[in-house]
Amino acid sequence: MVTTEKILRLRKIYLVIPMQLPPLRSLSGLIDFECAARWTSFQRAAVELHKTPAAVSQQVKQLEHALGFALFARYPRHIAITEKGRELASTVTRLLGDLHAKVGALQDGDAERVLRISTTHSFAIKWLVPRLHRFTALHPELDLRVDADDQVVALDTGACDVALRHGRIANADADIIYREQLVVVYSPTLDHRPHASLAQLARQSLLYERTPELWLRLLDANRASGRRREFSRSYSSAGLLVQAAVAGLGVALVPYALAYEDIAHGRLRRCACTPLASEHGYRLLCSPAKREMAKVQWFTAWIRAELAGMQ
Repeated sequence: MVTTEKILRLRKIYLVIPMQLPPLRSLSGLIDFECAARWTSFQRAAVELHKTPAAVSQQVKQLEHALGFALFARYPRHIAITEKGRELASTVTRLLGDLHAKVGALQDGDAERVLRISTTHSFAIKWLVPRLHRFTALHPELDLRVDADDQVVALDTGACDVALRHGRIANADADIIYREQLVVVYSPTLDHRPHASLAQLARQSLLYERTPELWLRLLDANRASGRRREFSRSYSSAGLLVQAAVAGLGVALVPYALAYEDIAHGRLRRCACTPLASEHGYRLLCSPAKREMAKVQWFTAWIRAELAGMQ
């Protein structure tokens, strides 16, 4: 027999069971949200998606209802993404990028004809792209796709065939294709001498990436640390650092590979001092499933030869 007390107890249990949120039944809301998050605007997202702002706003509202939390704070003249919205947008952007890459790979249909290369921004701009014409001359049948991104790409997604990654390296690493060394460079506009010494460049601003620690190590190694130096300009990437040196903004301590083209063409000159060995370098990575493909082996042989010639 069910008593009134038992009914109340059951009712209490029922009330504390969390309500299940409806599942995400469509990607449309996520696509509209990601676009609106990039623009921080329903109007601009509508232009990109060929929709009306009201339609984009409605899709986002439906997504918020399904998720159970707000993605945007709405104001009379603008919207602002919430903290949870920002976290979700970062994930959705990455997943949509992987999805587009996979769809593109499937649409191409000819896995042997398309070579997708993933590498960092600095290496792509300052080293790889300026010399890719030599690889295409050897293999004109290949369609090259270069994806410059400092985020690590998962090799098993099919988004790339080979990945050139920069990082700390160990002696036992079999994937190493280049061990980095740092050289001091300057623009001819700063000093007309072809190989000025550290003493001759002492009055120039010293440019560095993020921290002057490596500069201090190089100066110690060259017995030039007693003089007062001006560490006045920092850059967030090595590629920017090289460009700042080309622009004549100061004397820079840069990775030799990234400065090589500018040195070879006279846009930069090397200082007459001992280079600094680095604990970093580049690895050439590919998935085991693609390692034996002809296009991967051609690119591997070519880039090893290019790096060997540079050294």
